[in-house]
Amino acid sequence: MTAISAAPAAATPTPDGAELHRPVIDWFDAHARDLPWRRPEAGAWGVMVSEFMLQQTPVSRVLPVYEQWLARWPRPADLAAEPPGEAVRAWGRLGYPRRALRLHGAAAAIRERHGGDVPGDHAQLLALPGVGEYTAAAVASFAYGQRHPVLDTNVRRVFARAIGGVQYPPNATTAAERKLARALLPDDERTAARWAAATMELGALVCTARTPDCARCPIAASCAWRGAGSPEHDGPPRRGQTYAGTDRQVRGKLLAVLREAVVPVPQAALDQVWHEPVQRARALDGLVSDGLVEPLAGGLYRLPLT
Repeated sequence: MTAISAAPAAATPTPDGAELHRPVIDWFDAHARDLPWRRPEAGAWGVMVSEFMLQQTPVSRVLPVYEQWLARWPRPADLAAEPPGEAVRAWGRLGYPRRALRLHGAAAAIRERHGGDVPGDHAQLLALPGVGEYTAAAVASFAYGQRHPVLDTNVRRVFARAIGGVQYPPNATTAAERKLARALLPDDERTAARWAAATMELGALVCTARTPDCARCPIAASCAWRGAGSPEHDGPPRRGQTYAGTDRQVRGKLLAVLREAVVPVPQAALDQVWHEPVQRARALDGLVSDGLVEPLAGGLYRLPLT
């Protein structure tokens, strides 16, 4: 079958989603992980925090930071009342710390525009700083039970294999994928929200990137990729996750020093974290440019206060 990324949307037949909904949702009801942001007491804020943290970060690393975060800042206004640098500090080693600043900015906007409550309207969610299409759809769906296509990497992989017959989705989400996701969405809001969570969990636990467990898949019999003999990926190379020796690693080391400090840190202390001065300076300049580090007079640095 033609890959989603290689053919016009019209070339991919619209599947009968009804044949997939029940087995996938039944599987989810039996096998879903008990995660804190799925519990009723998490509320919309708990869901939003989890969605920010889970971007490009596995659940096992998110769980302890999430629990600490919600204990310290149980409502958006609690986070908004503190300097953004405290969000960066509490982010710890989750990686991609600009997410902490974006979450702080969203919390401030929620306090100012919505009386401190995470809005349930998709357009209002999308208007929050740092909230893109995926996060807005995820919060509206998972927190408020609304009908929206929620396309993360796991869901896209499930659809690429089950419907498109290819091993991996394109590197970036395409219009064809969005059209397919809308076509597969159940009509009923509650069922659609459950479907969104179920397909995401299926991709996380069974239809994984490297070692899919097709024997446990509830839709293996109708999977186009499996039916085609599970052909190897023949599209553009998959992006790697290199870290060692990169500017990302240097940025992380610099931020680690600043997170531990209770007073501004001198340049000399930061110079100790990486041996190569040009890369170290470039990483520090990037942190300042991104608003993650605030330079002070006298060659001192700290996490941002405003």
